[in-house]
Parts: sequence; structure tokens; C-alpha cells
Amino acid sequence: MAAAIILSPSSTPTDYFNVISPTLQIPSPDTGITVPVGILACQRDPFLKKIETTVIACHVSQPPSPPTGKKTKKAVVAPRLPNEPILEIVLHDTVIFPEGGGQPTDTGLITTSDGKAWLVLQAKRHGGHAVHYVKITEGDLDSALSVFAPGSSVTASLGPDDFDRRYDHMSMHTSQHLLSAVLETRLNLPTLSWSLTSSPSPCYVEVPRGMTVEEIRFIQSEANKLVFEGRRVYTEVEELDRDKTVVPTILESGRSAGKGLPSDYTGGVNRVVVIDGVDRNPCCGTHLPTIHNLQLFILPHTETMSRSSTTSARLYFLSGPRLIGYLTTTHEFLTSTASILSCGAPSVPERVSQVVDERKKAEKRVTDLELELAKHISSGLYHEALAGSVNDGYIFRKHLRRTDDSGNALGLLSAISVAFSEQIANAQTPYLLVLTSTPSAQTTNSTTVVMVIGSDDKEVRSVGDSLKSQLGVKGGGKGLKWSGKYIGVWKEKKEGGLVDDLLKDVQ
Repeated sequence: MAAAIILSPSSTPTDYFNVISPTLQIPSPDTGITVPVGILACQRDPFLKKIETTVIACHVSQPPSPPTGKKTKKAVVAPRLPNEPILEIVLHDTVIFPEGGGQPTDTGLITTSDGKAWLVLQAKRHGGHAVHYVKITEGDLDSALSVFAPGSSVTASLGPDDFDRRYDHMSMHTSQHLLSAVLETRLNLPTLSWSLTSSPSPCYVEVPRGMTVEEIRFIQSEANKLVFEGRRVYTEVEELDRDKTVVPTILESGRSAGKGLPSDYTGGVNRVVVIDGVDRNPCCGTHLPTIHNLQLFILPHTETMSRSSTTSARLYFLSGPRLIGYLTTTHEFLTSTASILSCGAPSVPERVSQVVDERKKAEKRVTDLELELAKHISSGLYHEALAGSVNDGYIFRKHLRRTDDSGNALGLLSAISVAFSEQIANAQTPYLLVLTSTPSAQTTNSTTVVMVIGSDDKEVRSVGDSLKSQLGVKGGGKGLKWSGKYIGVWKEKKEGGLVDDLLKDVQ
């Protein structure tokens, strides 16, 4: 994400962080009191990458095992906590943002007095405090507890990759505030929720209804007008008064719209993020000090989300470094496709359409030829069956072997079976056929298609059951037809020979 280096200002403006309460103060290091979430160093100065601080508390914990067979609902993939003891560390202050406000956790480093750098895998808010989840080096538990003893001096920092991750999150988070504000003021569409997805995927806001392409283009234009004006972004903090906190609006559908403080927040700080003249919203996330670099691109469609009693829609968007990455990748895809198709980039849609049409015609020709081939093969089988039907008690038994690398081997065998069954129906000749189709080059993962057809459903079922029990063919059937698949290398002398033996044994 080199774009983060190009786009980021060199420092945070002095008027970014504003304390509007005369009694709210940042605790000093010598008090032994941690700075609460809301006025952390990362929230006062989002471009600060390092801070000298002290340890307030440290203890060892065992992370719970991740749920098995269940996908996580987290939008951004945070580094997984190891299935072994880790340190939970509370610092006096930190530049490592703890997950909250829809913004994922930062990753970072804590360097102790002995010069050792410890990985911070996650940071989370516990009540009003930021807790750092620190990986313990194997066999280093005692020394870890020693260097992180309360009162110890440490340095919390963001490495290059950590800051790139932070800058991406800030870009998308500030863009979401801008997009939600414009949606509400221009189209009266409140934001029901939003998701900061993993880079490079687009993020989305959820709105109460779908939007037309014209509405999306209008919102994109209105948002980018504000971007080009370079509206500044700043924060205002004051002591929290629960009686005055904003309560999210409840819509007719029962869904809530707007932002409110989490019920478990105990930090005592009310923090509001302001986009000058555009938006004011309580938020604990880190934000850019201006929107002038955040040209917004909204994907021109919405994704409908149907619930039991309501229907909402997701509107996807990109901005900042993620938008640059998206444009770069899209351009690479386009030029690569143009090269493959031997045409210029503007001609790609037309050329792709031609290729798709030609592919459909080719598939139709293949289907017609396979049907013609199936009739020819079935005709040969039919005449072979009639040649022996003059004998009393005759049953036409045949193992038809085919080598086929097409993607529809089962379709061809089915066409042969249907054509043969139609031809043999009037001859009243008993028959039992096994049809197999094997790829020319086989591996342990190759699939051989097996089909059994006959004039007696009991015989068909008997051969099918034997194929399952003796060869491990997976399949089933009903009536006069049975089909299955054999996974592995099909050898004619072994597997093919066993099929021949099964046919001979049928009375």
C-alpha cells in the first residue's frame, strides 16, 4: 500500500483535537491512571506512529479456542490470537488503536527497556481502557512478566505495515462518514450499518432501500464536490453525560439508524468527529484530518438484503489508497485481457461478446456431434444384441469402454443409454450394459464415470451394489439405470476386468 505514503499529510494539524469541556483532562503518566479510550494518543493524533509510555497493568491470559465449522462475522481479518498464553497489557497511553466504532484493531509493536520488540496482535477496548494482546516468545513468560511490570517504561509504535493498515482503515472510515452524511441530507437515506471490509475489497453502507444508477451517480458527484473543496475533519471531546448522549433513531421497520455510544463503554469521554459543514457524529475511530485526498467511487449497483420483515440494500464504495489499488488492478486486468484477445482496451467488451457467442456455437456443435455419435454407438450395440438373440435364454451383456477428456462424459453415456434403450425396446431382447468413460491421462484424483443399464431393474441394482462394495464406486440409481463415479486410476485389467466378471456372474 505505497499509496498511503503518497497521500498522507506529514503531520496532524494542531486544531484536529479539541477539548470543549473545561474539566476534561488527559491523565499524566505519574498518576498511574490510563488514558481512556476517546482521548488516546492515536485518537488525538492519527499520524503519530510512536509514543513513550508506561505499563499500567499486565497479566497472562488464555485466548478461547476459535469456533469450529463457523465463519466469523468480522469484516476485516485480524491476526488470529495463538492457542497459547498471551499477555494482556494496559498502557498509560498508546498509538495502537483498539477495535471500535466499526474500525478494526491496529497491529503494532511494544518495545521494552531491554530493546526487545513484542508483537501486538490485537488491541481491544475493555470498558474504557485499551488492552493490547501481545504475543509471548516461546519459553519467555517469566522475562515477559518482568519487563512488563507495572511502572515499566516502554515504547508503543506502528511499523510501516501497521501504519499502512491504519491509513487504509482511516481512509475508508472517514469516507463512510462523508457518504452517510450525503445520503441522509440529499436523499433522506439513513445508514443502518456499515462494514469496513478487508483490503482491497470495497466497503459498504447498508441503507433502507435499493438505489437507482442515477441516484448513485448523484450521491458520488455530491460527495466529491465536498472532497474537492477539501473540507477539514476534526474531533471534539468532552466529559460524557449519559443523559445527553444521542439515541439512535428507530425506523418504522424496527431497525436503528445513526450512531450511539456502546452500552459497555466506561471511559467517561464523549467524542464527536466533525466534517466541517457536513457531518457531526459520535465516533471513537481514527480519522483523516481532511477529506481532500478521498475521492470517492461508488460501485454503480446495490445488493439487496432481504430479512423477515424488511428489505435493505448494501451500497459499496472505495476511496483513498484502496481506490488507487482498485484502479491499478482493474487496469492490469483490462490490458491483460486486451492482449489475450489481440485488441485495444476499448474493444474488449465487444471482443468478449464475440468470444462468448463463438463459444456457445461451438458448444452447440459439440452437443450435436455427441448426440450423433451416441446414436451411431447405440446402433452398433443394437445390431450386436440382435445377432445373438436367436439363441434361447440369451442375455446381451456388454462392457462398453470409452476414453473421453470432455467435461461432459456422463452426458454422452446418458445419450448412448437413451438411444440404445429406445432401439432395443421393440426387440424384446434382455440386456445388461455397463458403460465406463475414463480420461486419457489419469491421476489419483481422476474421475471415471460408470453407468449401468438393463432390462431388469434387479440385475441393474445388483451390479450397482457390487460396483459400490467391490470397487468403491460412489453412486446410485432407480429402476433400469444406475450411475456413479470412481475416483482414482482406473486400470482395465483390474477394475475393467472386475466389471467383466460381474457381468458374467449375472444369471
